[in-house]
Amino acid sequence: MQRRTMGLFDILRKIKDRAEQFLNEKNIVTDFLGKLEENTGVKKKIIAFGAVSLTGLYLVYGYGASLLCNLIGFVYPAYYSIKAIESENKEDDTKWLTYWVVYGVFSLGEFFSDIFLYWFPFYYAFKCLFLLWCMAPVAWNGSQILYTRVVRPVFLHHEATVDNMVSDLSGKAMNAAESLTREVLQIAAGKDKCQ
Repeated sequence: MQRRTMGLFDILRKIKDRAEQFLNEKNIVTDFLGKLEENTGVKKKIIAFGAVSLTGLYLVYGYGASLLCNLIGFVYPAYYSIKAIESENKEDDTKWLTYWVVYGVFSLGEFFSDIFLYWFPFYYAFKCLFLLWCMAPVAWNGSQILYTRVVRPVFLHHEATVDNMVSDLSGKAMNAAESLTREVLQIAAGKDKCQ
């Protein structure tokens, strides 16, 4: 039991350290928190903790929790994905591509099950925690684990079948587009002759 507790404390310490590191970076959020600190006299660490607490309460009890949860699952990863694209390092590209693949699979599954899950108490709070776990800047984040243990094996098992289907569909789409283009050109040519 002692070992598991130490693991939990280590996780909480890493989260605290990452939050403090973020609060010491120069960005739009910390600039805003700095101005609030100047105007109110309340430390930005306390303001950030209060904002996170209010967000958590809103996810449990608030109207529109779905929108807030989806924004949390989208805005931070989108920002860091753009930064990854613009950086020279390709390792961060892979990290965020993995997140988006898992996010897409989760969104697809949620689309079909949301009508049932919506009624579970604290659904959006748990969904938000899940998305935060998937984007967490740690080696054991959810997107890496789910990709390597679920998405990748399923993809590799069905890759050839899906490739054949896509190839067949793209060939049929190309044929349909060519025949439609020919028909439109013939109709246009026929109208030109009539005039």
